[in-house]
Amino acid sequence: MIGLMARKMGMTQVFENDSAIPVTLLKAEPGVIVDIRTQEKNGYCGLQLGFGDVKENRLNKPLIGYFKKKNVPYKRMLREFRCQNIEEFKIGDVIGVDIFEVGETVRVQGYSKGKGFSGTMKRHGFHGGPASHGGMMDRRPGSIGMCEYPGRVFKGKKMAGHHGNKKVTITSRVVFIDNENNIIGLKGSVVGGNGSWVKILKGKR
Repeated sequence: MIGLMARKMGMTQVFENDSAIPVTLLKAEPGVIVDIRTQEKNGYCGLQLGFGDVKENRLNKPLIGYFKKKNVPYKRMLREFRCQNIEEFKIGDVIGVDIFEVGETVRVQGYSKGKGFSGTMKRHGFHGGPASHGGMMDRRPGSIGMCEYPGRVFKGKKMAGHHGNKKVTITSRVVFIDNENNIIGLKGSVVGGNGSWVKILKGKR
């Protein structure tokens, strides 16, 4: 489904019917169509969009040649979006926030904040052991052992380890759109920290 890349700005609130609605502000980057994927050539239909202006000395020679061949401006990142109605588009077209409508449901994909190596209480919500009578089990995970058979720890056991920095997809509702400044307001929170890139896709799936 067609969409845009956007950078997370922060959160605010708007009022609807005397109710405060939490809103995440996203600075959408207009996308330039660099290539069109067709069923005959690529096996699927879609659009390759370029986002973010960049100087030529910031790109390697293959990318410079690719952009010159397509006769489009140099872009910082390339992303693909599946799209069935590719006949409506041509290389060089600019896609902006006007593809979205207020009130429609969108999907937002991004990477969650990385928490590093975390214990079981922070990573999985373990309750921990008793804190009284010198138990020394305040934040420990407890026993992970098995009986003589099978005598091993099963894969997938909830233990301490790398936490966060995973690809997350959520659904949200468009609250408002600022076409002049390319800003989209989505209801609720959006994955990632301020300044991180997210992908906004039209539709629930």
